[in-house]
Amino acid sequence: MSEFQTNRNDLTKTRIIKTDINHARENLNQGQILVQVDRFAFTANNVTYGAAGDTIGYWKFFPAREDAQNEWGCLPVWGFATIVSSIVDGLDEGERVYGYFPPADFLVMRPTKLTSGRFMDGSIHRAELPAVYNNYVRLANESGYDQSVDNIRALLNPLHITSFCLCDALKSESFYGAEQIIVLSASSKTAIGMAQGLLDSGISPKTLGITSKSNYDFVRSLGCYSHVCCYDELDTLNSAKSSVIIDMSGNRAVLGAIHDSLGSRMLNCINVGMTHWDTLAYNDPMGAKINRGRSNFFFAPAHVQKRIGDWGHDVFNQRAAEFMIRRMRQSTNWMRVTEVNGFDSFVSVYDAIVAGDMNPEEGVIVVMPHA
Repeated sequence: MSEFQTNRNDLTKTRIIKTDINHARENLNQGQILVQVDRFAFTANNVTYGAAGDTIGYWKFFPAREDAQNEWGCLPVWGFATIVSSIVDGLDEGERVYGYFPPADFLVMRPTKLTSGRFMDGSIHRAELPAVYNNYVRLANESGYDQSVDNIRALLNPLHITSFCLCDALKSESFYGAEQIIVLSASSKTAIGMAQGLLDSGISPKTLGITSKSNYDFVRSLGCYSHVCCYDELDTLNSAKSSVIIDMSGNRAVLGAIHDSLGSRMLNCINVGMTHWDTLAYNDPMGAKINRGRSNFFFAPAHVQKRIGDWGHDVFNQRAAEFMIRRMRQSTNWMRVTEVNGFDSFVSVYDAIVAGDMNPEEGVIVVMPHA
């Protein structure tokens, strides 16, 4: 048994720590369950968790083992697990759940707010963390559950909930009155989901997707952007149009160039992801040209809680589910799912994703081998 850890100060460094599920089972307390992680997705979104780990608290969800110097962390992942031991009435061994897990063989949880469809992990160290990440779905009782789409669900649902929130936030602000929406890192799955949702709305301004040359053909083939251009073509942007920027990359040089070109016509810059997380560690001269007064970080869990307050849980879940079902159906036209077995095989894939070298149409699922 093992746990995959990432250096909190250098995401390119990793290590695998041995764990003991039998010890965890023997020390389970009343009110706890032990789940064995079956499979999980890994995307650039998980890299963002690491880049913002200290700022937002992602490192706190699953404290790393054997980490006396507080150097290592477990990047949270979305996936599926099976209850293998339970001291909780109503939760039995063999039941499967979907939610937020460490990249590890197992996790000890303390379920609270148990219903037929879900529960929360009430472990003390997670109490002050965003509630949306502490929610787990009981799959046996989920209406219309289809196990054949587990991989797509693990890959896209965490991303497309952000896509849904972005679409909703933009529409609620009447797109800030912009004539165009400029999307950086347009090949990212979150960006694609958002662009598809905006197109489906029928009321969005035109969307301009900016991507690398290697991803240009793929992004164009999606048909969800009004126009696509490459990063080395930024001087061709129509800077006369009032614009909103949706930034999925965190690349200071690119942001600085576009902010500088648009000037006062840059109405808002919504920073979502950190695909180019490495540029955050250096001072780029173009970073000084970023209009920070019109920039803000978009935190999807906060928007989720706001809308739950506005609409109630049932309406929010219905609207979000409808959005994500449409995106999942559209994804079958372009997504290729690759399964890797265990952490030894995952290491090279992890390195490629952190370096930004993965094909955007590929989705990686890590399958955990259990004895």
